[in-house]
Amino acid sequence: MSASFPVGAVIKASNTPTNPPTKTLPRHARGMRIGLVGGTFNPPHQAHLLISLIALKRLKLDRVWWLVTPGNPLKNNTLLPPVAERMQAARALARHPRIDVTGFESAIHTRYTYDTLAWLVRRHPGVRFVWLMGADNLAGFHRWNRWKALFRLIPVAVMDRPGATFTAARGKAALTFSSRRLPESAAPKLALKRPPAWVFLHDTRSSLSSTELRRHAAKP
Repeated sequence: MSASFPVGAVIKASNTPTNPPTKTLPRHARGMRIGLVGGTFNPPHQAHLLISLIALKRLKLDRVWWLVTPGNPLKNNTLLPPVAERMQAARALARHPRIDVTGFESAIHTRYTYDTLAWLVRRHPGVRFVWLMGADNLAGFHRWNRWKALFRLIPVAVMDRPGATFTAARGKAALTFSSRRLPESAAPKLALKRPPAWVFLHDTRSSLSSTELRRHAAKP
């Protein structure tokens, strides 16, 4: 069962030492359907958990991995807490039998999402990976490194977010791959589709963001 925290709660890591990230991946096997949620998780919050639970149900996934990244190439990472600390906070929030937290990206020294996913696909071609992201990320997805190649690498599921529904649908990435968009009724088969293939899921939405939570926490 998932953890129960107040909406908007900032989950802080304790002072308990944690092991540094390694290349050891969470449990997986050939044929498994695994959703991937990337981010700094600074801090992790209920929206991360919400999209994971929606994806598990609607995409018929076996597991979801939270990929705690070393940093966002599009942002200033100077004050970013260590990966191990953010992983610990993410685990404290998730506490779900089918959600795994990993920081392997630090161990393989990749900077961009495409390189991380390509590393996974090369080494585990039998696993059905699906990239999961919010509609707010889709709106600016064309600014990501090798974004077209990422769409062609693994299927993508976009979760609706307040204020991003229409901007995402009219964005460059959505329009570029409009012919490869699946109807929501086909979502359970997304993981089995040959990319590029993507779906826009409209479901329960959360306006929470790590940026807003950090800003709120910093107020006196």
